[in-house]
Amino acid sequence: MSKQILVLGSINVDHILRVDCFPKPGQTITASSYDIMAGGKGANQAVACARLGGNTLMMAAIGQDDPGREIVQQLSDEGIDTSAITEIVDAQTGVALMFVNGKGENMVGISAGANGCLSEEYIEQKHSLIAGADYLLLPQGIPESVMRQAAHIARRSHTKVALSPASVKPCSGDDLLTVDLITPDQTEADLLTGIKVLDETSATQAATLLHEKGITDVVITMGQYGAYASSMTSGHPEGLMVPGFPVKAVDTTAAGDTFNGALLVALAEGKSLEEAAFFANASAGLSVMSAGSQVSIPYRFQVEEFIQCDQEIADAAATPDTS
Repeated sequence: MSKQILVLGSINVDHILRVDCFPKPGQTITASSYDIMAGGKGANQAVACARLGGNTLMMAAIGQDDPGREIVQQLSDEGIDTSAITEIVDAQTGVALMFVNGKGENMVGISAGANGCLSEEYIEQKHSLIAGADYLLLPQGIPESVMRQAAHIARRSHTKVALSPASVKPCSGDDLLTVDLITPDQTEADLLTGIKVLDETSATQAATLLHEKGITDVVITMGQYGAYASSMTSGHPEGLMVPGFPVKAVDTTAAGDTFNGALLVALAEGKSLEEAAFFANASAGLSVMSAGSQVSIPYRFQVEEFIQCDQEIADAAATPDTS
């Protein structure tokens, strides 16, 4: 059996409006389309893990409503173990309202709903699941106390903890003490370290500060430029830029979630941090070429074909024309 990835995070019903540009305060705009889809950072990352070949278990909460139950069934159909997803009485499944503009950028507002009702007591009931996993992936979107307790259980059980921070609220120093791997984007790295990550030099500085907080592995995602991957080796940080894939972005909604799922799958397969970041860059690059959240997350065979095609193009460009 392959190493198990336990995803503890949010499940949302996504309401998506596609617009030419984002509305200004007081402005009413007309959308070109409206869709309702399964989403939530936790669910998205679980789907990414499963589609990319990971042995995936999800721990989360939904309301006692049909939309939530439909999402759980969809997750199960993806091959995800949903036995640790609980229904919360008198709560609604979480909701996310999204604007996606013509550049593929998005603005998101969230009502936590059942996600905010996950309790420390429930986490304690599932102690054995956390202790038995190889990786605990925390995409946030649930109460901090719940994530903290799960991380402490994981640390005591030698389960590696990976944190995907959310830019809506920076993590406290105590939250980072139990983290083995952290994957902030440029905005989140700024919130965590006070350093604006604009290039490899500033990414190195931010990663070094995160290492000083006790985190062994740091991957800072930098959009089309790729990701900066850094590990503590023999007491010293060693990092490098892992280039991204040049693609035309249609919708970036689930790119970060796809990256994190791919990264964990690759690490679970024994790949190095650099190799895992390369695979994650390819997966995220492929995801932004399609619209939607979970529907844009690619399958393993698609990523492998994408990497192969990119390599063939690079080889052709590097080969002199002798005709």
